[in-house]
Amino acid sequence: MAPSKEEVFEKVKEALVDALGVDDDEVTPQATMVGDLGAESIDFLDIVFRLEKAFGIEIPRSELFPEDILTNAQYVRDGRVTPDGIVELKKRMPFADLSQFEANPAVQEFSTLLTVNDLCRYIQSKVGVTE
Repeated sequence: MAPSKEEVFEKVKEALVDALGVDDDEVTPQATMVGDLGAESIDFLDIVFRLEKAFGIEIPRSELFPEDILTNAQYVRDGRVTPDGIVELKKRMPFADLSQFEANPAVQEFSTLLTVNDLCRYIQSKVGVTE
């Protein structure tokens, strides 16, 4: 049986607290992984490992972090993601709210977007949580 949204959030929260050494109350749905919780690229490996173990799933890196889009000249011009690139990101990351990124699609800003809620929505899609 699929876990509830609350169970997904609690397991994600536990993984983030363990991986990042942050306090429980810092891990809110709106908290950004990089800006609010201080995650660095090396931390994401630990987070993914913990989530895979907690939920018994495999998380392909390209699903959660589509870096290939951000480094592709077809989708990036002058350090900014093109409208075509935004469309591709939305296709690849239906769990993420990209509305803020669309307003300022600078490649270096992309890593600061992912929120705890986005991560929870991604896990929910992988484990079959329904509304």
